[in-house]
Amino acid sequence: MKLTFHGAAREVTGSCHQVEVKDANGKIRQYLFDCGMFQGEHMCGSKNKDAFAFDPSTIEAIFVSHPHADHTGRLAKIVSQGFTGTIYMVEPCVGLAKLVLEDAHHIMKEEAEKCGSEVLYEMEDVNRVFEQVKAVSYHEHLEVAPGIVVMFHEAGHVLGSSYISLDAPAVAPNGAMVGEEGKRLVYSGDIGNDNVPILPDTEPMSHADVVICESTYGHREHEPIEQRSSMLRDAIQHTIHDRGVLMIPAFSIERTQELLYEIDQLLQKDLKTKIPIFLDSPMAIRATELYRHFQNYLKFDASLIAQPDKDFFSFPNLRETLSREESKEINNTTPPMIIIAGSGMMSGGRIMHHLRRYLPDHKNRVLIIGYQAQGTLGRKIYEGAKRVKIFGDDIPVHAQVSAIGAFSAHGDMNKLTRWLRPEDGVIPKKIFLVHGDPEAKEVFATHLRHKLGTEVVIPEYQSSHEV
Repeated sequence: MKLTFHGAAREVTGSCHQVEVKDANGKIRQYLFDCGMFQGEHMCGSKNKDAFAFDPSTIEAIFVSHPHADHTGRLAKIVSQGFTGTIYMVEPCVGLAKLVLEDAHHIMKEEAEKCGSEVLYEMEDVNRVFEQVKAVSYHEHLEVAPGIVVMFHEAGHVLGSSYISLDAPAVAPNGAMVGEEGKRLVYSGDIGNDNVPILPDTEPMSHADVVICESTYGHREHEPIEQRSSMLRDAIQHTIHDRGVLMIPAFSIERTQELLYEIDQLLQKDLKTKIPIFLDSPMAIRATELYRHFQNYLKFDASLIAQPDKDFFSFPNLRETLSREESKEINNTTPPMIIIAGSGMMSGGRIMHHLRRYLPDHKNRVLIIGYQAQGTLGRKIYEGAKRVKIFGDDIPVHAQVSAIGAFSAHGDMNKLTRWLRPEDGVIPKKIFLVHGDPEAKEVFATHLRHKLGTEVVIPEYQSSHEV
């Protein structure tokens, strides 16, 4: 078995990992885990624009862990360049991935008009992606080639997220050995945080010989989950007291829905306020509809499940602004107010207009609840920039900036370490760390070597490894 890392190697985004494996007849098969976009640069930037380091027509299938753009964003590109195989993903992931690719195309077109670049793909390519998609269920036994079995497992990261196992055969039908296979490879995708209110817990890993593991927060521990409610409540109360604007840049998928759920709970229990809350993100509004549709994939408190007609993502204070005209009307609202808008890394979307308008005022706040990739506006604001460029304007940052790590959809060091201890008690022989900043990977690698006593590799971009 051979692994090649075409993205998320010594960085967080661009997940795309190739596996070459022999089937039971000794034939070499080629697959990809994810085919994501590199974020933190223009969508049409160099790595996204570069040709694939492999022939797309030789890839037989792509296994998609979840719908986020850094895991799906180049699916339409690879289809446009000759990939004709099957794209596997869990059923709720399908609609969300379509939203992501359509949104990415829209942003690319805007970028292309401004800077004269070419788009990576056209809408026809997006449509072709979903002609090649096969929706699967968790734990469905997928024999994708003789003796090669793939299975999707609950990752607890977003709706329809998975970690994926691939079992390679050791013995051919005639009893002959097939190389040195007989291994189980597990790809983490993104592993979710503990005790997320609306998502099932991450399914324990039963066994693995080799693991490709994300390391986004492999270098830190999140605040206790109960602490995030109090921090969110404090941010809202301070905003009300200061008569300011609380801006929450949020990823449209999962983070927004989790946030709406948390705010609903606060308003029901101990935050009696009529402060207007704007969900100013068409993509998040549409994604929330999918969350409502696939409610059977979610997890709610027993007391809430007893209310079958309750909409867990809506409350009287909430105003959804789908159209541009509705969004512009927010400017006519007298603070205090809360604005939830994309993009989560402040690299585009409607949040940009609000930041330009409200960052200069010390009464206002920015609450960061998700990872901010290197090179993004969000990362600059998170790291304390005093001035930032927005739409070519030099904007002073006087608004207060804070972050809640426990809202992260990624597990921290402790969660990932627990997950990497399979139920059979046998520690994986080799762990490859991907999807993390260099510092996070180095810290996590040292930690795992000490805690698990196994080989940990931090692969380079485009590097190949026999396992």
